[in-house]
Amino acid sequence: MTTTFDKQYYQRFYFDTRTAVISKVEMRARAKLIAAYADHIGLPVRRMLDAGCGIGLLRAPLQRAFPRAQYTGLEYSEYLCKRFGWTQGSLATFSADPFDLVICYDVLQYLDDRTAARAIANLGRLSRGVLYLSALTARDWRENCDRTRTDREVHLRDAAWYGSRLRRHFRPAGVGFWIRRGAPLTTWEMETAAI
Repeated sequence: MTTTFDKQYYQRFYFDTRTAVISKVEMRARAKLIAAYADHIGLPVRRMLDAGCGIGLLRAPLQRAFPRAQYTGLEYSEYLCKRFGWTQGSLATFSADPFDLVICYDVLQYLDDRTAARAIANLGRLSRGVLYLSALTARDWRENCDRTRTDREVHLRDAAWYGSRLRRHFRPAGVGFWIRRGAPLTTWEMETAAI
């Protein structure tokens, strides 16, 4: 990774409201979406992994939604791990018993192709239920993101690059959700992304 995930990086992209890429309000809404989807498909959440948890904007709303679940925040940044007490590690090599719910929000674009592919394979090992994943794509960079607030020091790939690797372990369910192959979770055909 070429980006230094230090105090200055987080000050610019997370703490300074004038330049932040995301807000607490947006992340609370995202957590509600994740919780509603898990509830909708009947996923019992006892363990959840927030892979690349950053400053922890999803932690409190997810813990409110799943008060009996154990939350693990995995973070690469030494600075954030010292500040917030997260588990420090790389998504490509992190090892743990599988989680019911895994969140991987805007992490993979920071990894080169080889490391990102290893991280996706590891997501398959770490998840036994639902994965919520988002990554900045080349199309998002061209058409969707606010470039004045979005970090440009990333690896821009097509969504198909991610999808082909994710499908080895997961089936797409739409809106960023992927269900682990073999998980006893039923989704209706018209609710999936594979129409």
